[in-house]
Amino acid sequence: MCDDNEVHHGIGRRALFVTGAAAALTLGSVSFASAAGAADGDQETRTLRGTLPTGSPDFVYVPVEVPSGVREIKVAYTYDRPSVPTGTPGNALDIGIFDERGTELGGKGFRGWSGGARTEFFLRADDATPGYIPGPVREGTWHIALGPYTVSPQGLSYEITITLTYGEQGEAVRPTYPPSRAKGRGRAWYRGDCHLHSWYSDGRRTPAEIGALARAAGLDFINTSEHNTHAAHAHWADVAGDDLLVMLGEEVTTRNGHVVALGTDPGTFVDWRYRARDNRFGRFARQIRRAGGLVVPAHPHATCIGCNWKFGFGEADAVEVWNGPYTPDDEVALADWDGMLVASVRDGGRDWIPAMGNSDAHRAPDRVGSPQTVVLADDLTREAIQEGIRAGRSYVAESKNVSLSFTASGGRGEQAGIGGRLDVARDTPVTVRLEVTGAPRCTVRFVTDQGVLFTSAPLPVAGSGVVEWRTTPSYAAYVRAELRHETAVGPLPGALAAFTNPIFLGRS
Repeated sequence: MCDDNEVHHGIGRRALFVTGAAAALTLGSVSFASAAGAADGDQETRTLRGTLPTGSPDFVYVPVEVPSGVREIKVAYTYDRPSVPTGTPGNALDIGIFDERGTELGGKGFRGWSGGARTEFFLRADDATPGYIPGPVREGTWHIALGPYTVSPQGLSYEITITLTYGEQGEAVRPTYPPSRAKGRGRAWYRGDCHLHSWYSDGRRTPAEIGALARAAGLDFINTSEHNTHAAHAHWADVAGDDLLVMLGEEVTTRNGHVVALGTDPGTFVDWRYRARDNRFGRFARQIRRAGGLVVPAHPHATCIGCNWKFGFGEADAVEVWNGPYTPDDEVALADWDGMLVASVRDGGRDWIPAMGNSDAHRAPDRVGSPQTVVLADDLTREAIQEGIRAGRSYVAESKNVSLSFTASGGRGEQAGIGGRLDVARDTPVTVRLEVTGAPRCTVRFVTDQGVLFTSAPLPVAGSGVVEWRTTPSYAAYVRAELRHETAVGPLPGALAAFTNPIFLGRS
């Protein structure tokens, strides 16, 4: 049995619904014949075409009536890319699918998302395209989810081909997840990269390739963070080992910014279909925490469309200040974070948000582990690493070559390290000490709530050195260290080689 029918979705047939998140457009449904009389392996196809205008809602749903007796559903799509004037967004159309359980916010029916990374996908009980969740193809109304990311002034014309294969369902595969602990070294400094993409979203590397690159970069832990899908979670068990902790998460990629769900329970899906004005982010931040994860806004000042963070930082456990190669938007993010530290001084520094850095590596030549977050943790376990990140006991380094030791000491033997507090009186003399290896010709800057109060001479070519500075809590409520590469011209500082979270000085 083979059938190829065309369905045209005209503008006049659209119905606009507000779903409780961003406005969504639901088109007329696509129906298939009953599977009665179909032989095993028979296929049936429908092709539909339509055009979306500028100003389309964030999500457009195509209902598909799936009969019983279907073994596999396959979807392929194309859309036009007309020329547009310089500076005008062209067409970009994302895609995913929800099963018969529906499209309600929260994702009960979620079965996969590939954004704009793929032109086709399939699902069946025993297998699925990377980014999609294997499982039975049950009878009911499924929904293809289109995300018109940008629409050109000419509109966006699309064509979707849906193919059902009839027959008996395959045997479902039980997922295997990586363990939540690795061998570790007890309480120690552990290096990690918590923002990575494989071919389970828009990356080009396999989990095995990422694991090999992580080990070569000297990492002890990584966190998976595919865009808007948890499909990769069941594909990392073979990558983990005594020497590498693999945590599971998601990059929740909304139209108003991205957030890394760091170290969630296996199989956790976090919905992304809302904007800041919808007042839904708090609900999903709480979901991330209930699933054992951390909420980490990613690249908050990135310039890509939809990347700039607009949800505020009230729900953040940490913030990704450095993302990939150090660029001007990272400098803005660092300055913005420093402003948040200054504001936290008003409540004694009790409510400050730690910073971290990650590679956001997708494909060659992106470097896994550049930068990397170095965390003081009690052991190499998910919970211990997360506790170290949440407490701010960490620094960010451009590579495994850079190592830091940063302390503040009082006159009677009191001492505090990164993320800690030196509990001394306001007029107590304090010695700030930074020991560095692996940073040739870099300059050390000590940054406080009053700005940069100390800048060293360049470190020697060997890259090692010790820098000390003396202050008091009345002069500096906190101090953090930056290592900067030499800059060729002008008054701007060089690119970062490393930076630390702060040490707070004085009694809270």
